[in-house]
Amino acid sequence: MKLSLDYKKLFSVFALLILLATPGFFSFAQTARELQSKIEEKNDDIAKLEREIRQYQIELDTLGKQKSSLNGSLKQLDITRKKLVADIAVTQNKIDKTNYKIEGLSKDIGTKESSIENATDAIALHIKQTNEFEQSSLVATMLSENNFTLVWNDIDNMATVREKIRENVIALRQIKGQLEDTRGETIDAKNELTALRSELADQKKIVEQNVKEKNQLLAQTKNSETNYQKLLASQLAKKNAFEKELRDYESQLQYILDPSSLPKGGVLSWPLDYILITQQFGKTESGKRLYANGTHNGVDFRAAVGTPVRAMADGVVAGTGNTDIQCAGVSFGKFILIKYNNGLAGTYGHLSLVKATTGTQVRRGEIVGYSGNTGYSTGPHLHVSLYAKGAVDVQTVPSKSCPGRVLTQPISPINAYLDPLFYLPPTVASMFK
Repeated sequence: MKLSLDYKKLFSVFALLILLATPGFFSFAQTARELQSKIEEKNDDIAKLEREIRQYQIELDTLGKQKSSLNGSLKQLDITRKKLVADIAVTQNKIDKTNYKIEGLSKDIGTKESSIENATDAIALHIKQTNEFEQSSLVATMLSENNFTLVWNDIDNMATVREKIRENVIALRQIKGQLEDTRGETIDAKNELTALRSELADQKKIVEQNVKEKNQLLAQTKNSETNYQKLLASQLAKKNAFEKELRDYESQLQYILDPSSLPKGGVLSWPLDYILITQQFGKTESGKRLYANGTHNGVDFRAAVGTPVRAMADGVVAGTGNTDIQCAGVSFGKFILIKYNNGLAGTYGHLSLVKATTGTQVRRGEIVGYSGNTGYSTGPHLHVSLYAKGAVDVQTVPSKSCPGRVLTQPISPINAYLDPLFYLPPTVASMFK
């Protein structure tokens, strides 16, 4: 009786099973190329839209340097709307691109899982066949064979089979590792998709507000330049009156600042992705950190309407609001106050949309709102005020500049104001206007 294995047949079966371990490989490869082509098309669309957005921003910057007029303000609102619509188109293209990426990753996961399952079956069959050979009596085999060379060839071939099994086990482990990487990439892509959908919803809200703002301006001025200039003069007078009221009130507040409670410089991250500083902190003392007798209690950054604003560190949202509801055009407009875990607190002012809610924890880099032109603002920008954490809170104070109204906003003793640039990353000359 001849028990020698037919290794040519065995390897043929094994090779066939390995081929079956990649079902739909060729169709998947074709699909992957199609998805990559679609992703590249979306990248081209995004690049084209971003060029369009940059052109809109150039037009807005040019208008911002001109004397304020009704016609200029209306043009600014119209160009802002076009830019916001382009922003929405960019976000939608990013959503489509991410969906294609997730689709490709999902198919890749399915292929890898099938490869692992079928290749494991192939190895199992191989092991089964080798076990059958080992279970036979080697002595009986040798006694039944006149050709001892064939027997030793079988033993040698068995060692080769074991080596092949070992190599394929290693290969399967690599596939499993790749599978875990692909699953992790898929989770990241799905998180990105969720964030993009949220951003898209926010952008649509900002466009709606832009339309309302234009209609409100036309209603207030009755499309008259004279009425517009009167409106500007009235807002400036109210703003100056309110700032004096606020400064007088904050000057009376008592606060003993403990320098040891403040962190070292450079502990914050930038609130915007692209930085251009248009106005620095007011006069300072104590190592250029404390606000004293200055005219500007924060730092202004150039930021088009709808630009994402990010938390500068981990912390808790201590308050949000809109001073325009109580007294239009005199203060922060839509604002967010965040108390950071590092001993600092900061206010974002003139926002178009507040995303964060009071009492929630935020992480460094998280989008908490979008820049705008609310409150008293001569153009779209982000205002950042910084304080010692324990000194500032959202408070309500009566306003003489808007008789019969009270204003709710972050308020702090004057000596607790800090220079944001001391705590932000090191600046370079190109960051300043």
